[in-house]
Amino acid sequence: MRPKIAMIGGGSWATAMVKMLTDNETEKEVFWWMRNEDAIAHIRRYKHNPNYISSVEVKVPEENISSDLAEIVRHADYLIMNVPAAFLKQALTGIDAAALEGKKIVSAIKGIVPDENQIIGEFLHEKYDVPLSDILVVSGPCHAEEVALEKLSYLTIACTDTAKAEIFAGLLNTRYIKTNVSEDIFGTEYAAVLKNIYAVASGICHGVGYGDNFQAVLISNAIREMKDFVEAVHPISRDIKESAYLGDLLVTAYSQFSRNRTFGNMVGKGYTVKSAQLEMNMIAEGYYASRCLYLINQQYQVNMPICRAVYRILYEKQSPVIEMKLLAEELS
Repeated sequence: MRPKIAMIGGGSWATAMVKMLTDNETEKEVFWWMRNEDAIAHIRRYKHNPNYISSVEVKVPEENISSDLAEIVRHADYLIMNVPAAFLKQALTGIDAAALEGKKIVSAIKGIVPDENQIIGEFLHEKYDVPLSDILVVSGPCHAEEVALEKLSYLTIACTDTAKAEIFAGLLNTRYIKTNVSEDIFGTEYAAVLKNIYAVASGICHGVGYGDNFQAVLISNAIREMKDFVEAVHPISRDIKESAYLGDLLVTAYSQFSRNRTFGNMVGKGYTVKSAQLEMNMIAEGYYASRCLYLINQQYQVNMPICRAVYRILYEKQSPVIEMKLLAEELS
């Protein structure tokens, strides 16, 4: 029986993952939920997402694209959550635990649910009673824009049941997508959150005038900070140098496609947070994540000077120039 996979979300990463799924040769049925009715009508008619990576040809049957989430959920064996973390609760309005029972839930969201201050897997497990063994996490390094260009990219699929991770990985493999599997659902998801905060820091540093030499020091300290935090939260054996951790951090901190780096760069150049968000017209997850992570770390008390500096700049309105000078004294 061919699997039925539903994409929940209409942004660039959702569009890129739809491309992977439909380019993959395994027989399957793909469904796509998004809120924007105009975008749905455009995709049905022209086979392109008008708002995000519009070069991608959408090969999902038009009857499988809908704004009726309950109907899409009812059909699916796999649900890929791919909306900004800040809007996940809103997107799932009307969906209860019974609607998700027996389904595999895939988190492609690289953020933390505000208010609850939980990574996506934790939130779905506690709020919707989804067993941890039915939660999968997709992590990079993989930018949507390079998927659109069919540049060779790598994904890590994490699940406490690695056999399930292998099956889902097999639904994403293409000639330009290679996959690895992991059992570290907590570490990979927290790493995906942290790398966005570090990319904001990288952008801020560039915006205030620091060069490549300092960036290298910043990111080498960031991976150490990430290692300390994920070990405090979920102490298992993991290699922080693997692509799901270090690789995703590097591409997000350095790539021209990184919206978090772009956002940080604008803040470093003097934009207010609000003006940077309005000009980008895309969500920089690192903005929301920096506050959530700051609150979460009050429990763990890990020394995280980079995350603390980003939080102070974004939420306490401290001067980027002054904060980066103070941070520079703490790095090694």
